[in-house]
Amino acid sequence: MSKPTLVIGNKKYSSWSLRPWLLLKHSGIDFDEIRIPLDTPEFKEQVRQYSGAARVPVYIVDGHAIWDSLAIAESVAESHPELWPEDPVARAFARSMVAEMHSGFTALRSELPMNCAAHGRQIEISAAALSDIQRIETLWQQCAAYHDGQGSWLFGRFSIADAFYAPVVVRFQGYNLPLHKATRAYCDMALQDAHLRNWMADGEAESEVLDIEEAGTV
Repeated sequence: MSKPTLVIGNKKYSSWSLRPWLLLKHSGIDFDEIRIPLDTPEFKEQVRQYSGAARVPVYIVDGHAIWDSLAIAESVAESHPELWPEDPVARAFARSMVAEMHSGFTALRSELPMNCAAHGRQIEISAAALSDIQRIETLWQQCAAYHDGQGSWLFGRFSIADAFYAPVVVRFQGYNLPLHKATRAYCDMALQDAHLRNWMADGEAESEVLDIEEAGTV
């Protein structure tokens, strides 16, 4: 069996790529990575070598492609069930909040792009983006009811929920936002994670600058 491969975009900007990358790292899976810079004339052609969807991320296992971050996460969880909470009620809540992150929060995504090189930038946001932030804070607070007491992640142990909300953590540290104390405490904890720190360092070191992903002022 060959080593699996994860095809990703720029680490500085690609929130969708960060999620499965972080999940694989926390699962202890040894994998190769192929980085394809975003927003170039060659991007779609290059990604189509791995998936007809022409988007990152793509996870290749034994020659078979799995695309979309949620599909990758569920596939990895088949052999690593600990990536979901053990309790069925907690697991259902975790799946629901992951699905909401996967399909929602459009104002947050558009107005506050993930940028590993951004640190406390000043930015004006819409009421819709503020509502997204407040909804995320509420979800994180609700996780306390399902916490298994084994750690400081959303459900105790690191889970798919933490991987899916990791780009939000990067966003929250990148912009000067009105956040609750508990929100900042979770972000501070997550930002100490060695894998996330490595990703962010790699992203900040990248030379490409995508103007569409640059928001706020220093």
